[in-house]
Amino acid sequence: MKLKPIKNKTELKKALNRIDAIWGAKRNTEKGDELDILMLLVEKYEDEHYPVPPSDPIEAIKFIMEQKALTQKILSRI
Repeated sequence: MKLKPIKNKTELKKALNRIDAIWGAKRNTEKGDELDILMLLVEKYEDEHYPVPPSDPIEAIKFIMEQKALTQKILSRI
């Protein structure tokens, strides 16, 4: 695959398909290097086109508490 910046959704899809195809490639090989570069390119495109706003710290704590079945009483001991 010719590596170049991702500029649209079609190119993004092609890059994601290629990542799927070479996932697990050994590091420091041609495919491993291609995988690393593709992942960087996808990350850059997604950061620019699909930014994730920072989460509210209180909501993040509540979410973790819910996921781990923690109560305020348990959390206060920590």
